[in-house]
Amino acid sequence: MSDLSRKDSKHKPSDQYDVAILGSGMAGGMLGAVLARNGVKVLLLDAGTHPRFAVGESTIPYTSGMTRLIADRYQVPELKALSSFKGIRKEVSRNCGQKQNFGFVYHREGRPQNPAEVNQLVVPSAIRTETHLFRQDIDAYLFHLAVKYGAVPQLATRIADIEIDPDSGAVLRTEAGKEFRASYVVDGSGFRSPLAEKFGLRETPTRARTHSRSLFTHMVGVRPYDRSPNGRRHKQPNPWHNGTLHHVFDGGWLWVIPFDNHEDSLNPLCSVGLTLDPRVFPKGEATAEQEFDDFLKRFPEIAWQFDGAKAVRPWVSTGRLQYSAKQVVGERFCLTSHAAGFIDALYSRGLTNTMELVNALGWRLIAASRDGDWSLERFSYLENLQQGLFDFHDNIVYSSFVGFRDYELWNAVNRTWMLGTMLGNVMLEDAYYRFDTTGDTQVFLDLEQSKHPGSPLPVSPGFNEMGILTRDLCESVEAGTISPGDAAKKILRHIEQADFISPSFRLGNESTRCFAMSPGKMAMNAVWSRREAPPEIGPRMINASKGLVRTRLRDLR
Repeated sequence: MSDLSRKDSKHKPSDQYDVAILGSGMAGGMLGAVLARNGVKVLLLDAGTHPRFAVGESTIPYTSGMTRLIADRYQVPELKALSSFKGIRKEVSRNCGQKQNFGFVYHREGRPQNPAEVNQLVVPSAIRTETHLFRQDIDAYLFHLAVKYGAVPQLATRIADIEIDPDSGAVLRTEAGKEFRASYVVDGSGFRSPLAEKFGLRETPTRARTHSRSLFTHMVGVRPYDRSPNGRRHKQPNPWHNGTLHHVFDGGWLWVIPFDNHEDSLNPLCSVGLTLDPRVFPKGEATAEQEFDDFLKRFPEIAWQFDGAKAVRPWVSTGRLQYSAKQVVGERFCLTSHAAGFIDALYSRGLTNTMELVNALGWRLIAASRDGDWSLERFSYLENLQQGLFDFHDNIVYSSFVGFRDYELWNAVNRTWMLGTMLGNVMLEDAYYRFDTTGDTQVFLDLEQSKHPGSPLPVSPGFNEMGILTRDLCESVEAGTISPGDAAKKILRHIEQADFISPSFRLGNESTRCFAMSPGKMAMNAVWSRREAPPEIGPRMINASKGLVRTRLRDLR
């Protein structure tokens, strides 16, 4: 794919498209821009219009790194602005917030919050600050970018029926009676996926172990938790308000995602969502707003943050969030991340999974539009990838909900997530560094040969064993066959003995509740990477460090 921008010379009728994309949110807009930029004839359909409310607002380093990778791999420079808070603030929107940390404060109903029971992972600000995305601005930016590059938009257009022929492609019929034809259909429309409904692709019941429901809105007047009487007692390395704050408790968690946490912000809003295990907090007859107010009465130290806050839009209340698909790739079609399945907003992996799909699907669709090979075999990797991403996220979120019952266990489970998010970013930065150095896209094709699709660290058996061990121990806790404390000790022992992380980080020590990558830790990690790390890990760590420094220097120019 040395000349991605080359246009295919074959003539297509005006009503015939290479790819029809259902949904113009993050997945549809970004994929549409990637394809149209590279000469693919794209139809971008959506039942709604822009701008519009959406959640899924918090980025992680892997999300931003993947966005930058896609921008360079597919030669869409406008996407690079979305790979950092600085770029978004300067080139896209000043309505987004900054994210310097992932913060977790543990609560027990009816008891004062213990200031020692907090966890935080600080994003190394010397490298890149993450973002709280004001989605209506970001989604519209991507949609407009796709149209700029030639995607044909059809907003306010609801699909009534789809017919697919393995030999010729798809016919899409709208409720208004219009017909569109495409060689391939990408369904990025979310839970109400027309393809999932048409072909009976939903897995019923879902295989997800996680059970949760949610109620959420945008509010004004949410106070920084650092100013609360309890928040002043905390000794975390970075202010809670500078990042995404999670209040966690037995049976659920509450997110606080401010858009107004920097001096350049033009947005007074804050995203607020309460996510509950319906087996612990059954859904009753109360409105979402009443249920939220009742919850705050049970947790007064959380309530301080919302004293005087007001919702600016109607609350949304869901049933069980989890759904899955028994099949996501078929003849001439693919379901993207949220059309395929969903677990929970915890850990902000929804956007990450979306970027994974855009990256892996993009080159296949570009190649098929040129050589006419739309075979199922070409796209089969996406089945394993998406199912792997679903199961990986389910394991860590399920384990976390069990961990919420007991701080000692939660403190251990939280480390497995920390390791996943840090090491996954290492693998990505290593791949990007090698691509940036050589220009060879074989780097990405090699990554697709992983025995563990969906795992953020596909080269380490120990890392994958950690996730399964944690899940199995949490299942035993739930069954009552092991105590939370004993399960926590086994998880921490596995981390302490791990060969995939520097011992200097002390993540196997229960007292390491907060972690910030200081220059000193970076130096110790560099020494470990060269001298002690396994050969499949050490060079990747070194490349990742070089790549991050190179990126930082470019940003400073």
